[in-house]
Amino acid sequence: MVRENFERRNHSIYISIPFCHHICSYCDLNAYAGLNHLMPRYVKALVKEIQTLTPNPSPIRNVTEWERGVVSTVYFGGGTPSIVPIESLKEIFSALRDSFSLTADPEISFEANPEDSTPQYLAGLRALGVNRLSFGVQSANANELTLFNRSHTFDDARQAIHNARVVGFKNVSVDLIFGIPQQTMISWQDTLKRTLDLAPDHFSIYSLSLDFGTPMRAWVMRGLLPEPDSDLAADMYERGDEELMRHGFEQYEISSWAKSSDQSSVNGDQFECKHNLQYWHNDPYFGLGAGAHGYIYGQRYSNVMSPTAYINRMDGSPKSPTSGKVEDFAFHSPTMNGSIPVDRKTEMDETMLTGMRLTKEGVSFEMFRKRFGVEIGDVFAKELKELEERKLVEVDDERVRLTKGGRLVANWVFEKFV
Repeated sequence: MVRENFERRNHSIYISIPFCHHICSYCDLNAYAGLNHLMPRYVKALVKEIQTLTPNPSPIRNVTEWERGVVSTVYFGGGTPSIVPIESLKEIFSALRDSFSLTADPEISFEANPEDSTPQYLAGLRALGVNRLSFGVQSANANELTLFNRSHTFDDARQAIHNARVVGFKNVSVDLIFGIPQQTMISWQDTLKRTLDLAPDHFSIYSLSLDFGTPMRAWVMRGLLPEPDSDLAADMYERGDEELMRHGFEQYEISSWAKSSDQSSVNGDQFECKHNLQYWHNDPYFGLGAGAHGYIYGQRYSNVMSPTAYINRMDGSPKSPTSGKVEDFAFHSPTMNGSIPVDRKTEMDETMLTGMRLTKEGVSFEMFRKRFGVEIGDVFAKELKELEERKLVEVDDERVRLTKGGRLVANWVFEKFV
């Protein structure tokens, strides 16, 4: 009974737009360049997938409209969502509102490239209901942007944020990357200062990851670039935290800073990304589009990655073999590539792992008790004891969360719950 009550949670929707003008040198996302001619068919397939997501009444159990939950956040990610014309986005938004019950004021986030963000385009997004923008600025240094194979300049980013303010956006986030080969602390500080001067409301700051299959990794492996300095990267992370705090930002997640509650409460605004909090709370969300992942009805599922295969599946072409059984899932979509049931212990592990990313909130003892009917200490006593002895987590009467030192080795901490 405790667990059934806990299932009465709002849901979220992630929409994958896997098209790009070109691929960045560090990117390992499901993104494709040179396929923009598929955009009209992709939008049509995406609309069709949205419309097919009615609960399937037969295989596992009846899934009622109430069980689907109300959608409180929608996130357009990529790839490059700002490639999609406004007229095509209108079709997607219409399908979303026809097929899902949205809250009165949902957070609707949209990733945009600075060079795409004209006043006309951003005004079109506002008219559709988008109320949060995320710009991939990445660096204020021209050499670093060239290394990343980014097509925008920092002046483009400045103009994009100006355009966003002019058309009425009050919630603007920027992405930055540190730990770049040949990057110095001076250039990192310059990026921080110049980006802070743009007065965004939220920062997402990531350490460069040399992922398999990326040009950046190949260049390092071939000796064309030096390996990033991990010690310097850790110093950059701490310097970034210090600078953002000094300018009125609070860190609420390992890679995320938002305007402090003191600043935001003046206008009643909150700038933490509610959609990302859905992930870190290990709460349910639908994943729509090519390569999207979802977590709903106690199962994790994924869609086929290729945009062409995604379109063909929705067109009714023969399906390729799936990686998992989908016929027992709570809804049927031809685009699904497989689904995996999440048992109770796995859900506990995942709730600890994702919740530990929240630097202020951590994992609440009360939440865990309500969700699972047991105490955190009864399930993870050994792990918490070791982490506490190493001063990587702190435990008080209400929660467990990472220490500042723990944030620097967060991946090692997370492995304790895998």
